[in-house]
Amino acid sequence: MSRLLKFILAANLLVLAVLVFVYPNLMVGPGKLIPGHKQLETDCFACHSKFGGAESARCVTCHKPEQIGRMTSAGLPIVKPLTSTPFHQQLLSQDCVACHSDHAGVKRYRQPGLFDHNLLNTTTRTQCQTCHKSPADALHQKITGNCSQCHSLQKWTPATFDHGKSFALDRDHNASCATCHPRNDYSRYTCYGCHEHSLASIRGEHIEEGIRDFDNCVECHRNADEHDIRWNGQSRGEGRSEHGGRGDDD
Repeated sequence: MSRLLKFILAANLLVLAVLVFVYPNLMVGPGKLIPGHKQLETDCFACHSKFGGAESARCVTCHKPEQIGRMTSAGLPIVKPLTSTPFHQQLLSQDCVACHSDHAGVKRYRQPGLFDHNLLNTTTRTQCQTCHKSPADALHQKITGNCSQCHSLQKWTPATFDHGKSFALDRDHNASCATCHPRNDYSRYTCYGCHEHSLASIRGEHIEEGIRDFDNCVECHRNADEHDIRWNGQSRGEGRSEHGGRGDDD
């Protein structure tokens, strides 16, 4: 390779290196900025460190965590404060870039709207409804809190629970969740929450049928139909007497 060619290549590399720092938005920009940061389009190093990428420490110089949702980055009060942003004050660490990506290029650096719930303190993680509106379907309208018993912090769907597999909410059993799950603890249940059920009457009816193990109701009862009863995995009549009690051989 001739000396002249080497000089030309070296000069080109030097020019490119200089341009990367002088006009980074033109040379290495991954895409346009969000509207709120449009004024920083030509000032990459307002958010990025040289060779280090975006830094959360630079974000909080403009966006004070205690002011998010209440005041603008210029320090002016927001006319209608945002009610869905106060959780920023409850974060364990101010790791802004863990959730935010301000570039919207052909391929986003990070999926928009992605949030790491592990940044929240333990108490805030259980208060889902302070940020999320409860779904309007019939089941969720009766539930208050304890979302994590069915949903994970990573994805809303799929949920890990199907009520119909344990007990069908039909007829009179389509009641408030607290009727069967006191204190909204869905890991436990009781059938003594309504006026038709009491320990004495349930015990009397089952002893009369020869059934002495009746603590776990849904082990045998799958819905409100008294003729649709499970017995050790079998339907009523299979291995049981005509009236639902144990057979003579049991």
